[in-house]
Amino acid sequence: MTSIISRKICLLGDFSVGKTSLIRRFVERQFSDKYLSTVGVKISRKTVNLKSKSHQKSMSVQMMIWDLEGNTKFKAITPTYMQGARSAVIVGDLTRKATIEHIPDHIQSFLSVNSKGFIIVALNKSDLIDQDELAEISNFPQFNSHNQVIGTYLTSAKTGVSVDQVFSKLAFKMIQL
Repeated sequence: MTSIISRKICLLGDFSVGKTSLIRRFVERQFSDKYLSTVGVKISRKTVNLKSKSHQKSMSVQMMIWDLEGNTKFKAITPTYMQGARSAVIVGDLTRKATIEHIPDHIQSFLSVNSKGFIIVALNKSDLIDQDELAEISNFPQFNSHNQVIGTYLTSAKTGVSVDQVFSKLAFKMIQL
């Protein structure tokens, strides 16, 4: 027997970090180099099927993925969009250091609305960084110092690297709560 639970997830980050592309890669298995700015919020859905360790029961999580605009002109509205979210993916662009530096602000913003929520940090566009630079990523602030940040991943919406892992980890965490 399969049970289905529905959970809201927010994707947050500065403009043009790849939030929409990560969602598109996960939900539709597609990628486009064409940049389309999200206005306000766009909601996508995907059901993830999970098997329990005991194999007696499988569970499905319907992810309601809220892609929140990264521009600051709607910043006052953003907390309203975040209400009721169980988790968030905070996205930074590895090719733009400022977007990485803003991740703690996005973490704080999400937790101020959802104090019991949890977060995964996705450092996106890893396909555009050479291996030596990726090795230096350890110099970035440690986002995992917040106990509600359950992981940090180097992702690429273009190649699909670690995209499924990010959403799978969220799905498993959501059924534990």
